[in-house]
Formats: sequence, structure tokens, C-alpha cells
Amino acid sequence: MPQITPNLWFDTQSVEAAEFYCSVFPNSKIKNISYYTEAGPRPAGTVLTVDFSLDGQDYVAINGGPEFTFSEAISLMITCKDQEEIDYYWNKLTEGGEEGPCGWLKDRYGLSWQVAPAGMAELMSDPDQSRATRAMQAMLGMKKIDMAALQAAADQG
Repeated sequence: MPQITPNLWFDTQSVEAAEFYCSVFPNSKIKNISYYTEAGPRPAGTVLTVDFSLDGQDYVAINGGPEFTFSEAISLMITCKDQEEIDYYWNKLTEGGEEGPCGWLKDRYGLSWQVAPAGMAELMSDPDQSRATRAMQAMLGMKKIDMAALQAAADQG
């Protein structure tokens, strides 16, 4: 199967964004930077793309111009092993960005992320419908996910 690489469109902030993301995620690095040539459409020497890797997942950031911006129609999900990881990614990615409901946020560049605990999908689809409903109701009242509160709500009964 061919490799699938998300390509993120920025106006002019591709290097800054890639550097920020690489500072947040372990085992991450910028792999290559390419530049516009005389062929344009931006001035020669302006950054065109930044190839980078976040903990083994490749991405491309392009300085494509202001025509397109991010929306919640696509997001990147971070599955966290514990509350400490949730807190870390939430705090780093909301810095200069904005909190959203149910574990969603927008970072300083407008890119949407979901910061969720491992096992959340299983909890939300628990065969015990009342347990799943209680967990869902608790989640709907949260911004950053609180694993202990989510579990406590599910276990009420």
C-alpha cells in the first residue's frame, strides 16, 4: 500500500508550525525544506514545503497562500495513555489557540486536534447502554477530557 502523508496548508507559517509541532511531540524532526523557484507563484527563495515527522508519522506543510484555511472538518487525533499525557498535549496545543468541547481544540495555526484517552471509543460504545450514556453525558460537559470524571460518570449506577 502506498504511504499516506497528510499535507497541511498554511499561508506563510509552514516552518514555524513544523518547528512548533516537532517541539511538542517526541521523536520528531524536520526532514526537508523546499523553496519556490523563479517559476513562482511566490517569490523565488520563499519556503514552499516543509517535510517533517511527528513520532514516525510523516507530514508536509505547504506555504500555499491565504486562499484556504483549516476547519474542524478535519482534525488530528492524539490517543493518550493517561491523564498526564492528556494534560501535556492539551496545554501545549492550546497555547495561543483555543479550547473546544469534548477534547477538541484548535492550535495557534487553526489546526484542529482531538486529545482523547485510550479506550474512550470502547467506553462510549459499552454494551451497557446506560453506562455509555452516562459517559457520553459527562464528556459533553467537558472541554479537556478528565479521565477520572469520565470513568466515575460511567460507573455511577
